[in-house]
Amino acid sequence: MSLATSPQHRPGLVLLALAVGSFAIGTTEFATMSLLPYFAQSLGIDAPTAGHVISAYALGVVVGAPVLAVLGARMPRRRLLIALMALFAIGNGLSAIAPDYRWMLVFRFISGLPHGAYFGIASLVASSLVPANRRTMAVGRVFLGLTVATIIGVPMANWLGQAVGWRWSFGLVSLLAVLTMTSVGIFAPDTPADHRASPLRELGALGRAQVWITLAIGAVGFGGMFSIYTYLADTLTAVTHVDAATVPFVLSVFGLGLTVGNMVVPAFADRAVMRTAGGLLLWSAAMLALFPLMAHDVWLISLNVFLVGVGGALGTVLQTRLMDVAGDAQSLAAALNHSAFNAANALGPFLGGLAIAAGFGWTSTGWVGALLAVGAMPLWLWAVLLERRHRAARAGRLVTSAESAR
Repeated sequence: MSLATSPQHRPGLVLLALAVGSFAIGTTEFATMSLLPYFAQSLGIDAPTAGHVISAYALGVVVGAPVLAVLGARMPRRRLLIALMALFAIGNGLSAIAPDYRWMLVFRFISGLPHGAYFGIASLVASSLVPANRRTMAVGRVFLGLTVATIIGVPMANWLGQAVGWRWSFGLVSLLAVLTMTSVGIFAPDTPADHRASPLRELGALGRAQVWITLAIGAVGFGGMFSIYTYLADTLTAVTHVDAATVPFVLSVFGLGLTVGNMVVPAFADRAVMRTAGGLLLWSAAMLALFPLMAHDVWLISLNVFLVGVGGALGTVLQTRLMDVAGDAQSLAAALNHSAFNAANALGPFLGGLAIAAGFGWTSTGWVGALLAVGAMPLWLWAVLLERRHRAARAGRLVTSAESAR
């Protein structure tokens, strides 16, 4: 049995290989925040300036997702995944040896470039391995690497940064990227490129209203989760009054909620994608609204952030939705999901920060998050109504064609 055909009979190994890549991406994305004090001191910059390093990565994600997806339209997906991970390995490897702040900005931007495109292409490969009624489950398995990274990868990178230096943490991520390249090369199916694919066809996704609406749902609806997560450590110390040693455990509970959500929710999405997306928005609105009421007790806030984390499965659900509405422009639409994700990562903390600065307190981030989740509901309703109108118009055309044939 050849390597080109055998993975089609072992989708579990393919999904595991793809999940290793998402684990590496999740580790570097979230661990950089916890490593900020260490590389700030090492590079001789203050904390606010060091925060620009995190922004540089996010900017790389936003820019790289559409650009690399379009440029790689004619490449076989396995080869494209390996190339994306190679760029990711190089970016993180260079970050590990960055001589100063300016080079660190450049290297983190490079590291972020393949992020969105990798998740987009990996999701397409995963969904192609299983029957249509299990696509979201397959995509959820890929995303599990990202969520598990918040439980295992981030603490591991943080410990490594404290024990032997922050540079080794980026070096570890680079090695994980090389492991992903190897495992994808061995296990992923070697399917030929679509000869009809082209950058122009991929750009066709930008002309579809449903693609933009789906991206907007993610950019707004996800913002609430980031609104509380960004300031969770401060809330725990200032409001819940826990010691610093307890904070990582509560953050891990949040990651556990993300993981459980990505294991359970996709089963519902495979039956009804849009109903599940709407349900998750309502779930998130309710859980985020409870955050200010549960923030004063460590057990209650831990339960709350776990339940908020479950709502993070919205990303997996919207990934499948984008596949449904993208038509022939699958790669670009799938990659743009993470551009929307990072837009939410900017919007939520920004609005949450405004509420805190206005004097509403650390727990006001919960109300901000709830309003963002509710704010995404009109977008969701718009998408549902457009889809129903499209189905009705298509049914009318079929009836007209049948009558004409008589």
